[in-house]
Amino acid sequence: MFSNLFRRTFIGRAAFAISAMIVRPALAVTAGSPYLDTIGLQIYTLRNQMASDEDGTLKAVADAGYRQVELGSVDEDAIRIAKKVRNLGMNVTSSFCDFKLFTEVSAGNGAIDHLIRTAEEMKLKHVVFGYIPKGSRETASQYETMAERCNAAAPKFRDAGIQLCYHNHSFEFGPLEGSEKTGFDHFVEMFVPTMKFELDVFWAKLGGLDPVETLRMLDGRVSQVHLKDMKAGSGPLWDESKVPADAFQEVGDGVIDMVEVLRVAQEIGVEQCHVEQDKSPAPLESIVQSINYLHSTAIAK
Repeated sequence: MFSNLFRRTFIGRAAFAISAMIVRPALAVTAGSPYLDTIGLQIYTLRNQMASDEDGTLKAVADAGYRQVELGSVDEDAIRIAKKVRNLGMNVTSSFCDFKLFTEVSAGNGAIDHLIRTAEEMKLKHVVFGYIPKGSRETASQYETMAERCNAAAPKFRDAGIQLCYHNHSFEFGPLEGSEKTGFDHFVEMFVPTMKFELDVFWAKLGGLDPVETLRMLDGRVSQVHLKDMKAGSGPLWDESKVPADAFQEVGDGVIDMVEVLRVAQEIGVEQCHVEQDKSPAPLESIVQSINYLHSTAIAK
């Protein structure tokens, strides 16, 4: 079982301000990582800023040096935002979708087909099933049912040239009622080859796993990685609602070995990486700090 194996292994002003903060060392241009030219930002990081100044926020992301934006929905509003992103010279290749399509019994094939058509219109390469609410993640049978839904949908996405993947939090690594396996174990064991993971290294670490070893164990099965760092002493914790705000740290400011994460990601065939920081007292400054670290340290080595 993967759970036992894991445990054995590890027991507008804003835009101006950002421009003023950017200091990128010369060594960045010589970096060999394949992620440098496509490094993305999950826009959830700037959700409050997007709500108050969408255009200024997207420009700030571009000014910070991000090459793409990962969106949070696949719908008409996302189509509109994707156009703005591309007009700023960035790309949109990945977006989260409505998780209810995979967590609720009422979601049918028609909804999946509509999702695929919209994803095609957005020119996406990846669609992410990224959350399971409380009430839908307590038992092995719930995870098995969700895995079956993913397995039925993934080949349809593949036929459209799109990779369906699952983004973890930390609850998947906690104990399940009446089972020695975790929810993540069930996904790992049941997902068909056309279904992959978007591994979030923060949430894996918070759940009690070593992100680097988790990547190695999922060799060939991870299409994307979320990069966010974690404050020392923050885990393990399996309830996302109880995570302290300061547990979320800028890339390079926490306990996760980002250099090794990026090296192993390349080794196992991860296609692209996105920075994300769920909570920050100053999100616009945080995204600059994270990308500067990646340019100067993690990606450059």
